[in-house]
Amino acid sequence: MEMIIQHGTEKDFSRIMEIYKHARHFMAEHGNPNQWGPTKWPPDELIHSDIAEGSCYVCVCEERIVGTFFYTQGKDIEPTYQVIEGGEWIGGDTYGVVHRLAGDGSEKGIGKFCIDWAFKQCGHLRMDTHGDNYVMQGLLKKSGFIFCGTIYVTEDAYPRLAYEKID
Repeated sequence: MEMIIQHGTEKDFSRIMEIYKHARHFMAEHGNPNQWGPTKWPPDELIHSDIAEGSCYVCVCEERIVGTFFYTQGKDIEPTYQVIEGGEWIGGDTYGVVHRLAGDGSEKGIGKFCIDWAFKQCGHLRMDTHGDNYVMQGLLKKSGFIFCGTIYVTEDAYPRLAYEKID
């Protein structure tokens, strides 16, 4: 199946939220109930904001949205990445970041396809994930990311494992 990445739009909103609901259930079933579950992350307002600023992307396969994620790039774009414990970032202060990556489970390789697309945009990508998200940790390692340390996010008290990949 051929997949493509495009900007998410307001008409995609309900489908995007369905995918996040599926992802919360998937994570809970795979030993990670705390990353998005208790807060029903991400909130509607955040996704509307992502769409409005052009940082919401969807992965489309045969005209159906099968995945979604946040992507942006720039200099020092992620405030929670300013402080990293137990290690350090590898590259400089200009990078891309992927957040809120989720697939609907209908196609194999959605997550890797989205990450690979984002990496091709900038050649320097940073991502983070919950310590219980073994599926994402495996995907990041398989995709050539290096573990750099621990960061903390604003939406909950759980530390996040920080990863980086540079061309």
